[in-house]
Amino acid sequence: MPAEKAEKPPAASSRGERRTQLQRRTATRSALLKAAAEVVVETGVRSATLAAVGERAGYSRGIVTHHFGSKQALFQALAESSQSGFVPGIGEMPPGLDHLIALIDGYIRRMGDGAVAGRAFLLLWVEAATSPELSAVFQERDDGFRADLRADIAAGIAEGEIRTEADPDATAIAVLGQLRGIGMQQLLAPAALDFPRLSHVVADQWLRALRR
Repeated sequence: MPAEKAEKPPAASSRGERRTQLQRRTATRSALLKAAAEVVVETGVRSATLAAVGERAGYSRGIVTHHFGSKQALFQALAESSQSGFVPGIGEMPPGLDHLIALIDGYIRRMGDGAVAGRAFLLLWVEAATSPELSAVFQERDDGFRADLRADIAAGIAEGEIRTEADPDATAIAVLGQLRGIGMQQLLAPAALDFPRLSHVVADQWLRALRR
């Protein structure tokens, strides 16, 4: 195991300036999260230790602990970072039917990228079903996702885009369940899924089901 080392020394920028402490800290944190995702995917959630993450990133366990405090906090940060901005280009769209369909389509397409961070999130999500340390973290993530979906459906009803009889709560649960289910299939049999085609089919399915 490598000896503990301090934050990486400042590097000269294109203007000859030295990186600030915040920039060095941010770079170290990003490297640790990237390493954590790789370790989770390669060895499994339970085998992913702080020491293994630090070694993969070129640091010691002490640096990982300094940044995150615990394995649970590291996994929480990994869950948040891997899903933040997961579907690019929809952040500026107002809530409603168009936003919902773009989210569904983009989410499935991103799953098809096979990104390590996305696979790590799904593995952690599965583990959360039997891990008290992770269950609260991922319950919060799913609660937030369902809330966003409900907001889209409620806004669509208010704007007259979505059928008034659509149930925002039930529909949000159904959409999230379908997306997570596709994610599980991606983990087990990625070659069996044609993601560009699947994204179109699923998005069109919800458009037809909800559009007024």
